[in-house]
Amino acid sequence: MTLRIANGAGFLGDDLAAPRRLVEAAEVDYLTLEYLAELTMSILARQRQRHADAGFARDWLEVLESLTPALKSQPRLRIVTNAGGVNPAACVAATARLLEQSGLGETRIGMVAGDDLLPMLEADDFDHRQCPLDNLETREPLSSLSSRVVSANAYLGAQPIVAALAQD
Repeated sequence: MTLRIANGAGFLGDDLAAPRRLVEAAEVDYLTLEYLAELTMSILARQRQRHADAGFARDWLEVLESLTPALKSQPRLRIVTNAGGVNPAACVAATARLLEQSGLGETRIGMVAGDDLLPMLEADDFDHRQCPLDNLETREPLSSLSSRVVSANAYLGAQPIVAALAQD
C-alpha cells in the first residue's frame, strides 16, 4: 500500500495557494498544514481575549475554500492541521459552516483539544509549590507573572491525531 502525504503550509501566513496546487498536481491521501509556533499562539490568545470566536488561523478558511474541489474529487483526502490554535472549537464551527456552504456538509471533522493549561494555572486550588513553573530567563515563579501570561499550552504529540484519524 502506498500512502501519499503532502505538506502545504509551514507557518501562519504561508503561501495560501500551495495546498491547492499540491492536491491538483497529484492525488494525495493526507495533506498537512502547519500554522503554529509559540509566538503565533500568543498572538492568537490575544485575539481570543478580544473576540470569543477568534484565536485560530483565519487563513485556514481561505485555504479550505480553495480545497473544496479536491475534497469532492478525492474522497480519500484527509487534512490534518493545527489551525485551531487556542480556539479549536471556533475553528471547527467555522470549518463546518464553510463545508456546509460548499456542499460538503457531511464531511467529518475531528478536533484535538486538551493542550490549554491556562485554566489549570489560573485555578484557585493550583499549588505552585507542588508544581513549580519558573520563568527560564528570570527564574521568577510563574505565579508572580500570572497577570501577564496570555497562553500556556502543552505539546500533546501525535497520538491524539492518530486517534482522531482512526475514527474514520
